[in-house]
Amino acid sequence: MNKDSKQKGFTLIEIAIVLVIIGLLLGGVLKGQELINTARVRALNNTVDGITAAWFSFQDRYRAFPGDYTLASVNLPGAPTNGDGNGLVGNGASPDAERAMVWMHLQSAGYITGGYDDPLATVANANEYGCPVTVCPDNGFGAGMNLNYGAMRQAGGGNAHELITGRGIPVEVIAELDRKVDDGSPASGAMQLGTAGTNWGTGTEVTDCQGATVDVYGLLNPSSNCAAVFRNF
Repeated sequence: MNKDSKQKGFTLIEIAIVLVIIGLLLGGVLKGQELINTARVRALNNTVDGITAAWFSFQDRYRAFPGDYTLASVNLPGAPTNGDGNGLVGNGASPDAERAMVWMHLQSAGYITGGYDDPLATVANANEYGCPVTVCPDNGFGAGMNLNYGAMRQAGGGNAHELITGRGIPVEVIAELDRKVDDGSPASGAMQLGTAGTNWGTGTEVTDCQGATVDVYGLLNPSSNCAAVFRNF
């Protein structure tokens, strides 16, 4: 066989260079995904912190819960609708309206922004994970966050004011935020994985966000549609 007709293979050096390039590309992709995930966690954390600060600042100033405030039409700019003053948001004569009025009252008082309107027809349903972002604050993943009087956390217990993050949040974001601000468990602490409610939690939506047991997040087969509940309100 003519030597000139023989095909030459790659040398070990060439193969090594290709492998190094592939490794660098994969490392860059993984690092980029990590940075995106970190930014998402930070954004959600900032939203929760902002709502928490607004909630307590309103109470300090007006001696009432936003949404439940009976003098909103008198003391708040824009004269938003009044709550019933029973000390519970979403547990009175017009519970669905009060949940929506939480954000209207906070906006009128200057604690949050969002362009929330105040028609009497505006409501936020009980145990709602899919509140429209025109009614409730955007969780950054296309769903509104709902201030609810209930027991939507994994640990159950008696009813209390809770902040529902809304659906559509990747489990890795919720798990990292839980590790950052609480105990890292979906079934204990002030931040927990939500239970089945309105517009989320049916079928396997809750269990898809958990691991082999209820006290760990499902990071091996990550779901992109999870929701959490905060109970420090």
